[in-house]
Amino acid sequence: MILPIVAYGHPVLKKVAQPITADYPGLKQLIDNMWETMYNGNGVGLAAPQIGLDIRMFMVDSEQLMDDEEEESEGDSKFRLTKGIRRVFINPEILEETGEPWTYEEGCLSIPDVRVKISRHETLRIKYVDEQFQEHTETFSEMNARIIQHEYDHLQGILLTDHMTPLKRSLVKKKLDNIASGKVGVRYKMKFAQR
Repeated sequence: MILPIVAYGHPVLKKVAQPITADYPGLKQLIDNMWETMYNGNGVGLAAPQIGLDIRMFMVDSEQLMDDEEEESEGDSKFRLTKGIRRVFINPEILEETGEPWTYEEGCLSIPDVRVKISRHETLRIKYVDEQFQEHTETFSEMNARIIQHEYDHLQGILLTDHMTPLKRSLVKKKLDNIASGKVGVRYKMKFAQR
């Protein structure tokens, strides 16, 4: 089932998400619904707060980017992905971020039509459990690390807008206000904060 994406301005997006246990009600169905919702919005990652749940879970599918021919010419913002992943991350904890920071323009399903250049470390080590609650500690780099860092931010209550300079934020203020009030045209379902 496709779920509505929670839009910028909704309080759940600014909350720090809480860990869950293996007996979380309807977990398998929730994961299936989140995959379907993410693909419906043409996303490569989706965090539970984006569907209105303040739980520590997100998913990433960068395998679909392997066909992308995207190359940017702005020096360190070149698209980097040598191997895609498809994973569910539950109760993740970033243990370490290393490597040369690189800048890339990111978007977010909860903040449509707003792109932000963000500098992130190239490599990360993360501990998490999968959907069977098996524990993993893995190292990811390139675009995989970036997508994980973006989704992990959601679990910490951090949005793209928090990475903006005050000038950039003032330039897109009207657009952000429109998103928060439901004046946005997207082809996927969205849920807006009650006003």
